[in-house]
Amino acid sequence: MVDQPLEHDAAQHWESHAAEWTRWAREPGHDVFWSYRRQFREFVPAPGASTLEIGCGEGRISRELTDLGHRVTATDISPSLLAAAEEAGSADRYQVADAGDLPFDDNAFDRVVAYNVLMDVPDMPAAVAEAARVLAPGGRLTVSIVHPFIDRGAFADDGPDAVFEVGGSYFDREHFTGTEQRSGHVMHFAGWSHPLRGYTAALTDAGLAITAVHEPRPSEAGDDRAAVSRWNRLPLFLWLNCAHLA
Repeated sequence: MVDQPLEHDAAQHWESHAAEWTRWAREPGHDVFWSYRRQFREFVPAPGASTLEIGCGEGRISRELTDLGHRVTATDISPSLLAAAEEAGSADRYQVADAGDLPFDDNAFDRVVAYNVLMDVPDMPAAVAEAARVLAPGGRLTVSIVHPFIDRGAFADDGPDAVFEVGGSYFDREHFTGTEQRSGHVMHFAGWSHPLRGYTAALTDAGLAITAVHEPRPSEAGDDRAAVSRWNRLPLFLWLNCAHLA
């Protein structure tokens, strides 16, 4: 795997765009999350004694978990995003934390959720190892990532039947940046793309076994927007449930 410099500071990026992301994520029906929401609620394991969300952002996944009965500790590297999550009553506890250096004891949680955050951290294997460290034996880690294949290409146009074009190499770690505009909202994204092998190696090296794999399709009835319906042809997300073997 090709090692590349840290092209951006993840903490600085998300702190600078915290207000932007909060507006983007809190607009109901605005982004594709809403077309996968019901399925994710069904995919995540039932609540245990305590759940950690790594990289909670403005708190929408923590709110979903809380609604499902989880006792959630929400963490994020951005103080402004964590404050937004707390203002919305997203979790039971809140802690500013780097995914690669979590301020919790070993075996502190029996559920850990990393929803679309492993692409955002500069050292993904370190973040996975930390998730495993704070996860109790027999506990469950749930991961959502943008599908590694989709991360390496783009649709040729905005139509629902547009050709998906892949450029460069799938197999290397690559830094990405991008800006999306939709319905008056703008969001700046940045992070790192990894091949599937990069994720699975990090999980197994950390003592985690993959127990469930899901490539969800958008499921909300009546949502025929091209930006959503095209994901009935190719998987936008990859979801994994993993068990701690220790």
